[in-house]
Amino acid sequence: MKIDAHQHFWQFDPVRDSWIDDSMKILQNDFMPDDLKPLLEQTGFDGCVAVQADQSENETRFLLNLAGEFEFIKGVVGWVDLKASNLEQRLENFSQFSKLKGFRHIIQAEPDGFMVNPQFVEGVKKLHEFQFTYDILIFEHQLEECINFVKSLPEMPLVIDHLAKPDIKNRSFDEWAEQMKKLAEFPNVHVKLSGLVTETDWGNWTRKEFTPYMETCLDYFGAERLMIGSDWPVCLLGGSFDEVTGIVEEFARGLSQAEHDAIMGQTAINFYNLK
Repeated sequence: MKIDAHQHFWQFDPVRDSWIDDSMKILQNDFMPDDLKPLLEQTGFDGCVAVQADQSENETRFLLNLAGEFEFIKGVVGWVDLKASNLEQRLENFSQFSKLKGFRHIIQAEPDGFMVNPQFVEGVKKLHEFQFTYDILIFEHQLEECINFVKSLPEMPLVIDHLAKPDIKNRSFDEWAEQMKKLAEFPNVHVKLSGLVTETDWGNWTRKEFTPYMETCLDYFGAERLMIGSDWPVCLLGGSFDEVTGIVEEFARGLSQAEHDAIMGQTAINFYNLK
């Protein structure tokens, strides 16, 4: 199967979604499964993984309801308060949903030290007890802290969203690559080849500027730990669905069949246990 391992749905709420400011007007709309389905079909994707965009259990239930209605939504990455005193009870409740595969917290918006807070780390460890995965959403400058976070979770299935958001616009590379190499030493860490166009000049980019970042991830992690993600509809800030997925598709076409198939779907299937 060909799987888009990272996309979002929402019914736009200007209060809740205040992060979508006027510089992102294109995102100030509803984006629902009926909008995504034809895009997946036109580009040959068999399904997708819907990832939380709002930090609430209502968001998790919203995505699960959609996944129950639409077969092509193969998995959901939701949100739960990982520092809650009743976390085990919450996870027990969520375990009834077969399409709920993991959880995410928007760490990129948190202060330094949040990721290595013992209470948060213990919450992430608890996910593993219930066979859930964890998506790591950070900026490049948080990679050093992320390495310390990962060290404490040797058994936890982890995936770095959007290559840890390197500052592609300003050609940041060497320090990002050094930190990613360190992360690659942990075999339980995976990477989503996603979110590239939003980290560069939205209106003026070429595919070749992303190649060094993807090549670095391939060299360090191997294709069996890489997965394609559109980051739709956020990707619309920099390009259409087919333009954005085309960046990774073109890169994968130059690899072996096994590497191509891993990046385009098999890694996501294995990591999220998709059916």
